[in-house]
Amino acid sequence: MDGDNQSRVTEFFLLGLSGQSEQEDVLFGLFLWMYLVTITGNSLIVLAISCDRHLHTPMYFFLANLSCVDICFSSVTVPKMLANHVLESKSISYAGCMAQIYFFITFINMDGFLLSVMAYDRHVAVCRPLHYSMIMRPKLCVLLVAVSWVITNLHALLHTLLMVRLTFCSSNVVRHFFCDPYPVLKLSCSDTSVNDLVVFTVGGLIFLTPFTCIAVSYAYIFSDVLRLPSARGIRKALSTCGSHLTVVSLFYGAILGVYMRPSSSYSMQDTVATVIFTVVTPLVNPFIYSLRNQDMKGAIRKLILRI
Repeated sequence: MDGDNQSRVTEFFLLGLSGQSEQEDVLFGLFLWMYLVTITGNSLIVLAISCDRHLHTPMYFFLANLSCVDICFSSVTVPKMLANHVLESKSISYAGCMAQIYFFITFINMDGFLLSVMAYDRHVAVCRPLHYSMIMRPKLCVLLVAVSWVITNLHALLHTLLMVRLTFCSSNVVRHFFCDPYPVLKLSCSDTSVNDLVVFTVGGLIFLTPFTCIAVSYAYIFSDVLRLPSARGIRKALSTCGSHLTVVSLFYGAILGVYMRPSSSYSMQDTVATVIFTVVTPLVNPFIYSLRNQDMKGAIRKLILRI
């Protein structure tokens, strides 16, 4: 084995969110609580929708898929951080780091695609209610989700393969609690211009396409709602979109400022924003959708009583 191969790193060290042991203990307890609540809340959403036939509709089908993705999204990053704290180790293998990058990109983009599909579903429900059942057929719903999975996995594979071709020499300390693509890119001693270019072109297209679909869908929704004759009709139409709009605002508000810039400008403020959409958003999604939805609250109540 030559000298260049000997200098390449075989593992990374995750610095975490704080370098002080007292703060790390507090963060461990906080992240453990948030992870358990995330898994419990999203699992209840999936089980409630599966067990209640009244919720076997396109809207709740997409919501169940979103909850499954949120469970996976949180499980990609948080358990490794918690395990490292318990084992008093900050290391992650090179293969484990690349796997985290792949699944992180897959699930973050899948969240965006599902939010886009849900926005289209709300658009059809509000703007074309008489044709809703004819347009949102079960086959179309399954096809939309399946195509989203294919696109997001191919996109994640592209970024991961581009990351694998890079060389990481002496520096292997990732200033984050997981292998976020941007902090890892900053450690490479290779030219990362191709990676940055792909992020701005392919990544921007994959990320902004769902965002554009959401914006267009709500433009049509608000246009139709403003033409409704009664205030009650307006409130009813907006109530079907309120939960979704809240989740969209929280998700995209944190993520747009982080990944639409060069990797060299990544900072600690971006780390905080990353925590919002990787940990906080999956945590609050079940509460947003259940507390504002009488059908979901009733289904969850029945499920808990049955258990």
